[in-house]
Amino acid sequence: MSSSKPKPPILFYLLLLSLLASLAASQEFTYKGFAGGGGGSPNLTLNGIAEVWPDGILRLTNETSRLLGHAFYPAPLRFLDRNGTAVSFSTEFVVTVVPEFAQLGGHGYAFVIAPDPLLPGSLPSQYLGLFSAAVEGNATNHVFAVEFDTVQDFEFGDINGNHVGVDLNSLVSNKSAPADPVNLKAGDTVAWIDYDGAARLLNVSIANGTGASAAVKPATPLISFPVDLSGVLREQMYVGFSASTGLLASSHYVRGWSFRLGGGAAPKLDISSLPTLPRNKTGKNRTSLILAVAFSAFVALVVLAAVGAYGAYRYKNRDIIEPWELDYGPHRFKYGELRRATRGFRERELLGSGGFGKVYRGVLPGSGETVAVKRVSHESRQGLREFVAEIASIGRLRHRNLVQLQGWCRRRGDLLLVYDYMPNGSLDQHLFGGGGDGDHLKGAGAARLPWPVRRRILRDVAAALLYLHEGWESVVLHRDVKASNVLLDADMSARLGDFGLAKLHERGANPSTTRVVGTLGYLAPELTRTGKATAAIDVFAFGALVLEVVAGRQPIEPRAPPEELVLAEWAWERYAAGEVGKVVDSRLGGEYDAAEVAAAVKVGLWCSHPSPAMRPTMREVARYLDGGEAGEVPEPPPPPPMPPACSGEVGFDDFVHSYPSSSFERAAAAGGGWDAGTQTSVATFPFSPLSMRSTHVSM
Repeated sequence: MSSSKPKPPILFYLLLLSLLASLAASQEFTYKGFAGGGGGSPNLTLNGIAEVWPDGILRLTNETSRLLGHAFYPAPLRFLDRNGTAVSFSTEFVVTVVPEFAQLGGHGYAFVIAPDPLLPGSLPSQYLGLFSAAVEGNATNHVFAVEFDTVQDFEFGDINGNHVGVDLNSLVSNKSAPADPVNLKAGDTVAWIDYDGAARLLNVSIANGTGASAAVKPATPLISFPVDLSGVLREQMYVGFSASTGLLASSHYVRGWSFRLGGGAAPKLDISSLPTLPRNKTGKNRTSLILAVAFSAFVALVVLAAVGAYGAYRYKNRDIIEPWELDYGPHRFKYGELRRATRGFRERELLGSGGFGKVYRGVLPGSGETVAVKRVSHESRQGLREFVAEIASIGRLRHRNLVQLQGWCRRRGDLLLVYDYMPNGSLDQHLFGGGGDGDHLKGAGAARLPWPVRRRILRDVAAALLYLHEGWESVVLHRDVKASNVLLDADMSARLGDFGLAKLHERGANPSTTRVVGTLGYLAPELTRTGKATAAIDVFAFGALVLEVVAGRQPIEPRAPPEELVLAEWAWERYAAGEVGKVVDSRLGGEYDAAEVAAAVKVGLWCSHPSPAMRPTMREVARYLDGGEAGEVPEPPPPPPMPPACSGEVGFDDFVHSYPSSSFERAAAAGGGWDAGTQTSVATFPFSPLSMRSTHVSM
């Protein structure tokens, strides 16, 4: 006789599996501070300068410029169900931002869901430690972020300097809103992010957490964004935070964080139970601070009396800080720091020189970052003015195709600007070879500048000029667009640099000037008559650059046959004769896209028209270069015939014709100076157009 136990119905197993799947999908954690201490904290994955203080506060960044910090929950979470659909999640956190300079602020932070907690290749500054220029906007990033930004970055279309944005694989927010009335860089901010996987709806709410034991979640979210995250998120993802510093720095502190995956709200945080951030970073109360200041003042008087002579010497050699230096944002470096970085400005570190000084390669002692240090020439009478122009313009501009100014230093007669280092030198070094750091590039132009790279360079420079002309609150005129001012980064992407000759003026203001600046061959002819700097002069210079890149020769080439001296004239003749192929650099060996080359030549000729009214805008130029096909670019209008010499008008042919090198001496004798090393001529109004026929002129 055998007995058998009754088998559970199959429905029981299905219910059990469903319950287990529900429990597996529903995960949550709560950090009431991040106790465990130090950078080796086992309950977080840290990267960059992020650290956990002994009291449990997570600090993502400090006041060090241009660094990033990441902090992620150490285990991956399952964000997709069996059907590949993004599941619901909810999070609440408390973050405090403390700017180095309260009025100026610094870059913000972001809540992140990413496939890799290290976010490899990410950059600081405007990239918030999330992306780099190479991957920004790529669908393969699989990164979801909500940014809490305290800087308005025009490159990414930020709405203001105090906003919240939803970012899907890009820092160009898919949805954003002003954070008002909450000031993200003043006090504690409590944030709630809730995603409903069934409704495919994302809600973001924020509140001021300062002085509250438990901040109340607003009834109406700041952002309510219908979105399906299934295409962005992968099955296994990491959750955490990312922050960065730029030219100016903010410290980002996370005091508490809760998270729930799989439905339902994240556990509520009690702010009163979280680690407390000292009201000031020294931890002193007001009374202690007053006593410390009084005691320090007494000691200072004693020391000053004892070492008066030494103090007077140090005062004489101090770093002078002018009022304008407090108005503009970039970081001020110490002179000794830059001197050590460049090894005492050794000639071996020299990258190049120009009309306003020399540029050295340097390695910053603290971070080990390689930078370019421009030392404005002592002999330059306009040095201080050009120095201020650099600070005033590029110091507040941010675009992926502009050379970023990191900061400055001024000590007595030394004026120093610190830029991002461009490892591949300048465009002219690749096209023609050159001195300084570009010596290793001689003869490598054809190999390192195939046509696709040249086309990308032109598009990059066009994007930079479009940003300068239209993408900022003020119009910025570069006024010295040329190959030597186009620098190439490690990826051979182009960045426009050297804003020492920039003309910054408010939109609608009178752009007239009494000085003409620029390089002949790139210099628009109307400047000789009107002296007015407009956007059309940058367009003209860009046209010369386009033809230069296509042809692989300078706009004015004294060594060329007489009929080929002026590149724009010769290119127009070849274009009119249907021989565009003859304009192309022979070093390309015929390996180029004929339609793209034809489009570039048409754009170059159109921009080079003698009449400013006939030239396109940089927006039109950028659109045509992006299109790339010759049929999309309008036929360039032909230049007018050369007027009689006595008319006083400057025609296309009259302006750009060159002449023997002895004319350089005549130009110098007429009232300007000539430097054969930098090919810079300086003169003043009035003058004849014929007195400008040199290869580089600045007036």
